[in-house]
Amino acid sequence: MIPLRPLGFGTLLWAPFQVLRRNPKATFGSALIVQGVVALVTVVVVGLVTYFALGRVDNAPLEDRAALEAGATLSIVLSALVPVALAVLASAMLQGIIVIEVARATLGEKMRLSALWRAVLPRLWPLLLWTILLSAAMLAALALVVGLVVLLVSLGGAGVAFAVLTGILGSLALIVLGAWLLTKTSLVPSVIVLERLGLRAAVARSWSLTQGYFWRTLGAQFLVALVVNIVSQIVTTPLSLLFGVATTLIDPNGSFEAYLPSILLYVLTILLGLVLGAVAAVVQSSVTALIYIDLRMRKEGLDLELARFVESAPGSGEDPYRPKPTAAPETARA
Repeated sequence: MIPLRPLGFGTLLWAPFQVLRRNPKATFGSALIVQGVVALVTVVVVGLVTYFALGRVDNAPLEDRAALEAGATLSIVLSALVPVALAVLASAMLQGIIVIEVARATLGEKMRLSALWRAVLPRLWPLLLWTILLSAAMLAALALVVGLVVLLVSLGGAGVAFAVLTGILGSLALIVLGAWLLTKTSLVPSVIVLERLGLRAAVARSWSLTQGYFWRTLGAQFLVALVVNIVSQIVTTPLSLLFGVATTLIDPNGSFEAYLPSILLYVLTILLGLVLGAVAAVVQSSVTALIYIDLRMRKEGLDLELARFVESAPGSGEDPYRPKPTAAPETARA
């Protein structure tokens, strides 16, 4: 899939799309399954809770409605935690699946969807733990800035001006710090899956591999994400505009047939969003896995190990991605 040598920047940009094209059933299929399950659970769980909670409010006596409305709101918010938890699990699993696919595709192997899922299961727990910790850290940082802004606003007077300043500076700090930390730790899933290290060791390993290649790593990830986002907007914007126009033309007192075109457009928009989301997940996970392989080629001569593995008899030799007990010192390669 890629040459067994340190990758050029251009290769890092096009190779993720090659991953999708080379084995679409396993990669795109996995992403579509996990995202489809999350979407279905969201609709079913949140939809049912909302339906019954609001129905109870509508049927309640007027004097009890205030308490029931508060309870209904809390129930709906809590029900939304179920798909959120499932989305975290799905994200962790999908990252592991794509890492394994990229690693084996580099060796010229093509794995089936079921084989990829079985391969990632032993490393699912540390992947899930890392995803939870990363999400919690991001939420905590955001909550800190929002909390400071709310506190300053509540003081009134000059506090409002300080709140605006805190919000602006805090947002900029979150963007810069987030980009730095996310880039430095972006290889953690690849290390967890391919090197089978624990969480702390995986973070240290990712930090070490990206040393001296921060801007290259950030640039590749940013550009691929930008391309995917632009393509998604080009595809979805016409449908969204068409749906908006169709909705304004509907007669509120019309029959069900009058609403049918808008309903079909809405369903089509959702399905298209799932497809594009699956493509984006595969491509963005792939570029990170490719960066991991590229950095190990540059720093550790992984390309030589991979070449020896490919040239050896099938099934012989150790896993080339597992580091040797006595690894050579890291030296950058051109």
